[in-house]
Amino acid sequence: MRAYSTTRRELRTQLHEDHGLTLNDYEALYVLSLAEGQRMKRVDLAQRLVLTPSGITRLLEGLEAAGLVEKVACDTDLRVSYAQLTDAGAEKLDAASCGHSGSLRSVFGDHLDEEEIEALADLLGKLPGALDEDAACPTDD
Repeated sequence: MRAYSTTRRELRTQLHEDHGLTLNDYEALYVLSLAEGQRMKRVDLAQRLVLTPSGITRLLEGLEAAGLVEKVACDTDLRVSYAQLTDAGAEKLDAASCGHSGSLRSVFGDHLDEEEIEALADLLGKLPGALDEDAACPTDD
């Protein structure tokens, strides 16, 4: 738990200092960037980010205020609304991704060799939710 907390704190601090984003902000932008049309039902995004309805509302309100995400109504069902990535959100994600990937490599690469990183990835991949197909992170091939 201590390693998790320390690693998360390091990543959170760097992401916020360099790009003004929280880890949840970054993950929401990332998930939206992968979605068809770069939009998702807000309820599906909440489930994907493991947030409560009030948690996703607070997160999206901040992203909407920053112009990174917009709320879009469903044409066929007025009860449904979508969170859609804006051009500014895509640009922010693109700018933050290089630094965040570098931070991840630094945090793990400073303490583990390549073989250990691969073994850790394999082990973590066995945990619940880790291998959701649409949640896969890109690799730097």
